[in-house]
Amino acid sequence: MRVLVAEDDSSLATFLRKGLEAEYHAVDVAQDGEEALFMAEEYDYDLMILDLNLPRADGLEVLKRIRAKKGTLPVLILTARSRVEDRVKGLDLGADDYMVKPFSFVEFSARVRALLRRGGRPTESLLRVEDLEMDRVERTVKRAEQRIELTPKEFALLEYLMLNSGRRVTRAMIIEHVWNLSFDTMTNVVDVYINYLRKRVDEGFSSKLIRTIRGVGYQLGADREAEQ
Repeated sequence: MRVLVAEDDSSLATFLRKGLEAEYHAVDVAQDGEEALFMAEEYDYDLMILDLNLPRADGLEVLKRIRAKKGTLPVLILTARSRVEDRVKGLDLGADDYMVKPFSFVEFSARVRALLRRGGRPTESLLRVEDLEMDRVERTVKRAEQRIELTPKEFALLEYLMLNSGRRVTRAMIIEHVWNLSFDTMTNVVDVYINYLRKRVDEGFSSKLIRTIRGVGYQLGADREAEQ
């Protein structure tokens, strides 16, 4: 799942990003309200973690404007504002949940899972390509009913390939969406992780799902354009 964290405290933002990535989520961080608005409107996210005390645009204003454009995006407010009035206002403006700092990451993680289970795009929580199946909420992968254990980064890479099954994706696209970095033509990190995935997903099966597209990148499953 792809999560946007809107938090101006860099230490806390890093803590949240690392914790969520360890649970197989792809995470982007926005450090002010205007950046959070731009990213939420420009990209598709499965969940937004929103601090209320943001520079440039207050969190409640961010929430109000997001709700006007993306009514189904789950939003979890994570803030130091603990007054009942603040909770009521945040929930009335459309937040799906409200947590007060300081907080337990275990509880935070449980609330994230609950929001993702009842999120606005439930049909995408379970991905299937032939006999390969991924549960994006429970973070499990199976092929032919055999459980496959993946590292968080391997999971994120496979998730991206499955979301784009039948489409050709370039190394630059993978670097941007899985590693949240600009593409460096000298890096071979994508090829290394594709090889890791092949050993987990394709080894021992007669049908190979991960294909190399010479001069382009990679593709999971049959070519959609060729089938048309």
